Amino acid sequence: MGEDRSKKQSGLVAVLREGVSIIQMIFFKEVKMHLHNTHRDKEQKTISMLAGAITNELFGSPNPEPTFTRFLQEQQAVIEQEMLGLCVNLSHLRRHITDALRIQALCDNQEKREQSNALVIADKLGILLKEREVPLPSTFMSMVREIGEQHQLIIAPVQISSDEDKSIIH
Repeated sequence: MGEDRSKKQSGLVAVLREGVSIIQMIFFKEVKMHLHNTHRDKEQKTISMLAGAITNELFGSPNPEPTFTRFLQEQQAVIEQEMLGLCVNLSHLRRHITDALRIQALCDNQEKREQSNALVIADKLGILLKEREVPLPSTFMSMVREIGEQHQLIIAPVQISSDEDKSIIH
């Protein structure tokens, strides 16, 4: 019985992590668009790497590859400046980021992983909505499906009638 529960929890954590990844992708796209509009002098590759670095910094998942760590050091001032402006520049994503970071922390806790400082960083940057409650898994995934569909990253399931369901089988 305990093994079934453990498998269900593990499956739930995997699904929730996918949801967090979708929010990260949306954040990356939005940061990249913002950077493209504000740093017109930079090459597209640099814009993409900056967006990746900012995303990784916010979500506590730095890229350990030497090329990326070197880029992070070279562009540290730009990355820090952009991170300080996230609260204003991407304010429309604050609730999604807050929920994703909290779910990420819950997943890390469930899997007994080392906690990142992502919540602390988001709070210091003014992105974290402290008064917002931690979402239930179903609420979080509904939000992920909705925003993922808006950003054309996922296609929400379409409910079919029982007649349509039967016609598929026969």
